[in-house]
Amino acid sequence: MAVLQAHGLRKAFGDKTVIDGISLDLDRHEVVALIGASGSGKSTLLRCLTLLEGIDDGQILLGGTDISDPRVKVDAVRARFGVVFQHYNLFPHLTVLDNVTLGLRKVHRVPRAEAERRGLELLDRIGLSELARRHPDRLSGGQQQRVAIVRAIAPDPEVLLFDEITSALDPELVGEVLSLVRELGAEGATILMATHEMAFARDVASRVLFLDAGRIVEQGPPAQVFGAPREARTREFLARLGAS
Repeated sequence: MAVLQAHGLRKAFGDKTVIDGISLDLDRHEVVALIGASGSGKSTLLRCLTLLEGIDDGQILLGGTDISDPRVKVDAVRARFGVVFQHYNLFPHLTVLDNVTLGLRKVHRVPRAEAERRGLELLDRIGLSELARRHPDRLSGGQQQRVAIVRAIAPDPEVLLFDEITSALDPELVGEVLSLVRELGAEGATILMATHEMAFARDVASRVLFLDAGRIVEQGPPAQVFGAPREARTREFLARLGAS
């Protein structure tokens, strides 16, 4: 069953079309990787799906509800997503635990004691419970990004959207973040992830979408997209990365 659907999405900034008629379905418990060069539209697509950017045309359905309807309550819709961006976006004046529990308490109205219990359980799971009372500037980049992911999953969202979450990390820290995403996928989370980590997309994703100039040029299982791409543009992209 499709949890998230997009039909004919279009988005332009001035005279530049960034999303050009994209349609996609994301099924429950599916991990889908978005790949493509910088500027291909991956980040804008994720921002449109979460209503952080308005669309010029098309329709977005979340759980069968049209969330692109202008009458929709945007904040209520965004609360159904868990979103993590390239930069951790943690609040520097809050502790790790307060960062993790802020959305639970302020958006989902979970009592503080219950929210902190949930937050500590999740931090313990990723080995960071001892850092719960520290501020983000005392953590490594990998630790901060894992905290950002925990903050996103704390409310048990319907869909997780990850936007190049390893691109701001030093290479030695990438593995610890991707390991957590791998665990979430194995546990049945529904994930749409823009990534430049081709090996990770090949190993973890159930489906890969290749974007070029705001369009989905090719999609399919990782073995097909990486091993036997049908489109010349896909082959050129992967060859340039040495990923084919």
